[in-house]
Amino acid sequence: SDGTITAIQARIVFDAGAFPGAPLRSAIRRVFSHYRTPNMKIDAYDVVTNKPHVAAYRAPGATPTAFSVESVVDDLARSLSIDPMEFRLRNVSRPGDPMPDGDLLTSVNFTEVLNRVKLHDCWTTPLEGKNRGRGLALGMWTMPGGSASCHVNLNGDGSVTLVLGTPDLSGTRTSLGLVAAEALGLALSDVKVTIANTDAVAYSDASAGDRITYIASIAVGRACASLIESMKARVASEFDTSPEHIGYRDGRFAASGVPEMSVSWEAMALRSVRGDGALSASGVASEIPDGAAIAPNATAHVVDVEVDPETGKVDLLRYTTFQDAGLAVNPAQVEGQMQGGATQGIGWALSEGYDYDENGRLQNATLLDYRLPTSMDVPFIDTEIIEIPSEAHPLGIRAVGQAPIVPPAGAIANAIYNAVGARMRQLPMKPETVYLAIRDSEGQQA
Repeated sequence: SDGTITAIQARIVFDAGAFPGAPLRSAIRRVFSHYRTPNMKIDAYDVVTNKPHVAAYRAPGATPTAFSVESVVDDLARSLSIDPMEFRLRNVSRPGDPMPDGDLLTSVNFTEVLNRVKLHDCWTTPLEGKNRGRGLALGMWTMPGGSASCHVNLNGDGSVTLVLGTPDLSGTRTSLGLVAAEALGLALSDVKVTIANTDAVAYSDASAGDRITYIASIAVGRACASLIESMKARVASEFDTSPEHIGYRDGRFAASGVPEMSVSWEAMALRSVRGDGALSASGVASEIPDGAAIAPNATAHVVDVEVDPETGKVDLLRYTTFQDAGLAVNPAQVEGQMQGGATQGIGWALSEGYDYDENGRLQNATLLDYRLPTSMDVPFIDTEIIEIPSEAHPLGIRAVGQAPIVPPAGAIANAIYNAVGARMRQLPMKPETVYLAIRDSEGQQA
């Protein structure tokens, strides 16, 4: 009666298509990760059907489960006459809480994120107008682990070449270049980033699952630290002292307590190609979950909608995302990830889905018929980047790319309910589906 969740049960059924391989573990791992409870039961099934084989999509398994859970959370709060925000604040996961698979959420900050939402005008400003509603939903992702490798080569002009083994799919070259520039005390323009295969750099895991900036930044930091140590050793030899007595600051190497015994970064770089020998360093990082979730990030989305009860059409009036990004190395990239994920989630919520005829034939196999959201469907997406450093990362970085797609469907479903009193129970929430739900809710009310 006080609004504390005491038990949760879920039944998850995935249509895997022609072969097994639906994201069961990912869904099980995250279905109740947003909320704490002492008791839970999860049954999950990977069902083989005569459809195309399922494949991974951003935050696989997390979006449909969050849609279900966030809808039920709103209904629970309403049945207890508790504000949905306050209900979530009472029950969200906190550091040290277990995920469904037993891994601990060592550093998760839902409470801080929700408190930011409470103070934002997207939540405090009254929503006026008929058939309008506001919805809230939470999401989360944890980095799955993996490895990354890199080289840092010192060039004669003082610049460095950063050689990565991880393909750039989302602007990670810029982010990792910034990490290297900060570690070496250089301008970003002095860091030349290139991508190589395993003929040139050691093995790195795939650019997927939110792992690249998180793991590769550790490798880059180690390589840069190793390069500086190599340069200190060379400077120490020149000054007839030990490397421990050489410091590096503001682009200069100097002997401790003897400021006149110093040499610039550029001078050492030039010497490296004029007889002293080339300088290069490597970095490797590997993160494997071992009883603790890696860098969990918390996100919350707030959306205002207007629903036409005569057609079921849903218009998004305002959309705001909040996310704990840890240290935002490249805020523009983080913002782009938040907006891109939200846009994909909006598509999944309102229009994207496979249509089969009675013979099992796919009717919308091309982008001509598969309804992606356009600029006419999506309002400007406001982003609130919350920087709470991850204790598990030397720079405080968290993964940010997967989580933004998780909350949209639940947030939009809750907004639709608050607008017209119709509870949506399937995706996508196309106009005809919303219209029928409205008619059904009117029948129940009558």
